[in-house]
Amino acid sequence: MTTLTSTVRYDSLQDTVAVVTGGAGGIGRGIVTALAAQGARVAFLDRDEKGAAETIAACAPGLVRFHFCDLTDIDSLRASIALAAKDLGPIRVLVNNAGNDDQHRTSDITPAYFDDRIAMNLRHYIFAAQSVAPAMAAEGGGSIVNLGSIAWRMADGSAPLYVTCKAAISGLTRALAREFGPAGIRVNTVLPGWVMTERQRMLWVDAAAEAQIDAAQCLRGRLAEDDIAAMVLWLASDQARMCTAQDFIVDGGWV
Repeated sequence: MTTLTSTVRYDSLQDTVAVVTGGAGGIGRGIVTALAAQGARVAFLDRDEKGAAETIAACAPGLVRFHFCDLTDIDSLRASIALAAKDLGPIRVLVNNAGNDDQHRTSDITPAYFDDRIAMNLRHYIFAAQSVAPAMAAEGGGSIVNLGSIAWRMADGSAPLYVTCKAAISGLTRALAREFGPAGIRVNTVLPGWVMTERQRMLWVDAAAEAQIDAAQCLRGRLAEDDIAAMVLWLASDQARMCTAQDFIVDGGWV
């Protein structure tokens, strides 16, 4: 099947080792399959074993490895990244993708829920970057792509802790880009709009949501996982060699 990402070839991604967090479904699966289609050797970290099997089945044999990992457990995260490097070689691309956008109200937030949302949506980004940076520096550079969201740019009030984390990710990107830049490591954020993943359609996309999208986007049509993966591929490749510390918005013109 021809897709947006399958019609473009980035030679620099051939045999490149990439790690993706949260690749068992949705945008993460789109990123894993797109990287594998470029000939990259990909390890993805997730705790959804059924979804992981479906991701592997969607890729060419031998290019993709799944590591069961609870990303809120930093020791497990570090061990999984070390195992991926041992198995596939030095990691040159990290895609921090995993997150959870469960809706909630500020009045319902407890200290425990606050800690859980930070752990789910922000903390592992920092420690994954920390884990891959030394090897990237030793190899002469690399690319870290953090998945953010337009939610904080549009003042979305449906999930305040998720929105807070997504705003923080853009700040983290800029700090890491400055710190890691001398070693040749680029760090950027991709901010998706409302992507029509299976989860979104199942939980929140109804007639009112469709009308909201039509009113907000400049472009007709709906965002798919492949639209986000296309931007990630470019940022991971040498074609984006002088792009760092930036937010790249893929939202059909919403914000």
